[in-house]
Amino acid sequence: MTNLFDIQGKIALITGSTHGLGMAMAKGLGQAGATIVVNGNSSQEKIDAAVAALKSEGINAVGYKFNVTNEQEVMTAIQKIESEVGPIDILINNAGIIKRIPLLEMEVEDFREVIDIDLVSPFIVSKHVAKGMIERQQGKIINICSMMSELGRSTVSAYAAAKGGLKMLTKNMATEWAKHNVQINGIGPGYFATEQTKPIRVDGHPFNDFIISRTPAAKWGDPSDLAGAAIFLSSKASDFVNGHILYVDGGILATIGKPSNE
Repeated sequence: MTNLFDIQGKIALITGSTHGLGMAMAKGLGQAGATIVVNGNSSQEKIDAAVAALKSEGINAVGYKFNVTNEQEVMTAIQKIESEVGPIDILINNAGIIKRIPLLEMEVEDFREVIDIDLVSPFIVSKHVAKGMIERQQGKIINICSMMSELGRSTVSAYAAAKGGLKMLTKNMATEWAKHNVQINGIGPGYFATEQTKPIRVDGHPFNDFIISRTPAAKWGDPSDLAGAAIFLSSKASDFVNGHILYVDGGILATIGKPSNE
């Protein structure tokens, strides 16, 4: 049975993986035996620090700096990775941004930037990684979606539009590439305890109280909770799973919520 989840020796490219949930998935796959290809675009120092952190835990890791929205940079980087590290077996499209701006106040340039990074970049990276996967007749692509792939929320219109689009892009990738033994699925994280959410994860903070009361599990997710989902969708255990979005959200999407007096 353990062979079903074996990813020992697989090469996994995770975009936007220098910190946060991307780093959490990198650790999970790395601890399961995969070689991790860290990606970022802000600075080489951040990439080097992430690689060092993974290596300190006994994980085989390398880093490549490239802009996931620039097709030429992506093509060059993928060729370099496959030449220097090996064929990419697993791709996790994790890079993304969010801009919390009310619709009437949002500039078109801001809207387009979110769409470009959160939706267009998974298309670009997947397109060029999938070519090798199709040639080899095997591969796993995981798109990091969101609960905003299903729900709207004030001030996150561009993000929700991008993540809703990414859900459908995932299904269309599966429609075209499943016949080549490439499985394309998504993970939809709920609300997780990361450095970014630390300031609002305190008792009495309105958003913290809202998340705790809105989540049936009654807590924020731990980033390590994504590891199991990522390993499942990266392994033979998911060989007949295609076009599916696996929500790791503590049950938020399962319920309309509870009355405030419950």
